[in-house]
Amino acid sequence: MNNQIDVLAFGAHPDDVELGCGGTIAKLVAGGAKVAIVDLTRGELGTRGSADLRDKEAAASADILGVQTRINLQLKDGFFQCDEASLLKVVEVLRQYRPTIVIANSLHDRHPDHGKGAELVSQACFLSGLAKIATPDHPEPHRPQAVYHYIQDYERHPDLVVDTTNFVDTKMQAIMAFSSQFYDPNSEEPSTPISTPEFLDHVKGRDLAMGRPCGFAAGEGFEIMRPIGVNSLLDLV
Repeated sequence: MNNQIDVLAFGAHPDDVELGCGGTIAKLVAGGAKVAIVDLTRGELGTRGSADLRDKEAAASADILGVQTRINLQLKDGFFQCDEASLLKVVEVLRQYRPTIVIANSLHDRHPDHGKGAELVSQACFLSGLAKIATPDHPEPHRPQAVYHYIQDYERHPDLVVDTTNFVDTKMQAIMAFSSQFYDPNSEEPSTPISTPEFLDHVKGRDLAMGRPCGFAAGEGFEIMRPIGVNSLLDLV
């Protein structure tokens, strides 16, 4: 069975991918790309909802985005580290799905898990290409061609911006599949920084602001830790 995926998108928590690059994911799927999502943790330390509920919400969001599959590595929310055990779990997934491109958390952000997730996935992408690292279930080495980091809570300068003009609604629907986490006027759970209506306005506004310098009505920004190579300047917008 060929499990190869074009793009593998990682998030430290369920909903990270939706917030950071949901429009990009929806656009890739609409264009025929095979995309999968990997959540590192179940988000069990979240103030609102529960891990079981977030599992269900993550599945519903994956259906909205149209991804091939979504898996959870069940690392420990808040406490996972970029250590051997965690790295090998990510390497195993990379060798199983053999993505051309990997998308990962922000390099530095308000939640420490985001930066840790970025480091973990970035290092695993390199290690996955080393033949002497053993992963019994999927032993063949594989190194993705590039790792892109989406932008989350902190404002950061993107190295590139993807035009997501036609996928804003799909992104917001995927985000709102996590109904326990975001604004619900009927919820009796404690308020959090992301559960206010203003936060959803911020998400939309950031995408509008990100796209504007490029001439897009909406966009999502990404960073990459190496120069971006192109065949010709004419390939750039």
